[in-house]
Amino acid sequence: MKKCGYIVDVINKKIFKGCIHFDNRILSFEKNGQINSKDYILPGFVDAHVHIESSMLIPSRFSKLAIKNGTIATVSDPHEIANVLGEEGINFMIFDASKTPLKIHFGVPSCVPATNFETSGAVLDSTKVEKLLQRNDLYFLAEVMNFPGVINRDKEVMAKISAAKKVNKRIDGHAPGLKGSDLDKYINAGIETDHEAYDFEEALEKLQKGMKILIREGSAAKNFEALYKLIDLYPDDIMLCTDDSHPDDLVKGHINKIVARAVKKGLNLFNVLRAATVNPVKFYGLNVGLLRKNDPADFIVVNDLRDFEVKEVFIEGKKVYANNNFYFELQQTKPINNFSPAYLKEEDLKINVNDNRKIRVIKAFDGELLTDMFTISPKLIDGYAVSDIDRDILKIVVLNRYQPAKPSIGFIHGFGLKRGAIALSIAHDSHNIVAIGVSDSEIVKTVNKLIDLKGGIIVNKGNNDFSYIELPYAGLMTDENPFEIANKYEFLNKLVQDLGSQLKAPFMTLSFMSLLVIPKLKLGDKGLFDVTKFKFVDLLV
Repeated sequence: MKKCGYIVDVINKKIFKGCIHFDNRILSFEKNGQINSKDYILPGFVDAHVHIESSMLIPSRFSKLAIKNGTIATVSDPHEIANVLGEEGINFMIFDASKTPLKIHFGVPSCVPATNFETSGAVLDSTKVEKLLQRNDLYFLAEVMNFPGVINRDKEVMAKISAAKKVNKRIDGHAPGLKGSDLDKYINAGIETDHEAYDFEEALEKLQKGMKILIREGSAAKNFEALYKLIDLYPDDIMLCTDDSHPDDLVKGHINKIVARAVKKGLNLFNVLRAATVNPVKFYGLNVGLLRKNDPADFIVVNDLRDFEVKEVFIEGKKVYANNNFYFELQQTKPINNFSPAYLKEEDLKINVNDNRKIRVIKAFDGELLTDMFTISPKLIDGYAVSDIDRDILKIVVLNRYQPAKPSIGFIHGFGLKRGAIALSIAHDSHNIVAIGVSDSEIVKTVNKLIDLKGGIIVNKGNNDFSYIELPYAGLMTDENPFEIANKYEFLNKLVQDLGSQLKAPFMTLSFMSLLVIPKLKLGDKGLFDVTKFKFVDLLV
């Protein structure tokens, strides 16, 4: 077989007119200036760090949205499902991914649970991690989020890092805001990458100290604008990733969207393409073609080198996508789950306040995983603290999804709901149930409906008027048509905005309000947690 057009040689930084001859591998190149095609042929894109679960799609369904946008490979951390189902969840992801041509490379989650301060559905200790790292179908030690444990040389954390070193597998990092001597300790332990840098100076220090920086542009965390100039400054040390992207964003674009933005910023074309192709393939040792002789015949065809609109995708010589048509079939995979919470009652949410005490409030920001905090006198009804829509101080609840337990309760500012409630069984990283609402009654109705569904995303417009997406796979994913899920998810987002929220990604933002490894104040199923002090704090001050 052959494909003709403008061939983009990213390795040698050349573009020439000609044809590629291939079967499952690249056989030869033919330079031919007489070719009439105006198409550009280049290596397929690689997402260097993604949690597929955040797309709310099982891997085989996620693959359609990725491939349509020219992504032919991912470096994926199955951390989310591992927190729910442990090794069984990892095996499910690998099995389902095997049904798609997308080259999905899974790592071994390093932090299950992310901390010992919350309840997860499984625990992967150093013994289990060492065993998993010996498998050929698991390629790296995934993001080491417990950076305090690394800095303080926690025995269990260091054992996991040591296990990766023994089998010569890469070690991914996760260190938001880490600088100075603490960063030195983190890097010296063996951590090689970071995708959490959110300002230029932080990323620059990490690069100068030898780390690879993954520029992230996801649904909630968006760091491209702050970091894109690093692509030209450190062309061999930058990769691109989405980390967490919801289906409504994936329909509009994936890594190709980030590449197009970078090129339009005036960055060097080959530096940008290197970050999206060569760098992750070489760093992680992926069996992914880069348009070299004898490479796997993995490449994409785009209309130009500005918008990167994808026309065709070839993986190992097979055309898998062309002009909005997919050339592979998907099979069914049996759902798995771990979901046994107790139903809520309104009295479970009552918070008695006396002596003129104040409450700690989580301050959420649009498009950020980081939060701030402040204290304020709560709105009281009959001596109990309640949601205050006039000041946008809403009650937030986290409920253990794995076994019956009392809910954890806090207050949050930044969501802006004027009526109703929202709830989801996606709550990073242990994926307990998280909900916010304008009243205890609305929160209880919404959470209990979610329990009936055994997981999902739900919007209560008030008076039991529910709209939702069911997520039967671990309470995180579905096997429904990805384009229909994207439409449903966009519809739910608009519903939340109709309820008063100004957040662009309210569900994604809410899902990170229980992540106890990203500052500043978060709520886990065991209580309010000050991440900067790494300890629980009282709601009442």
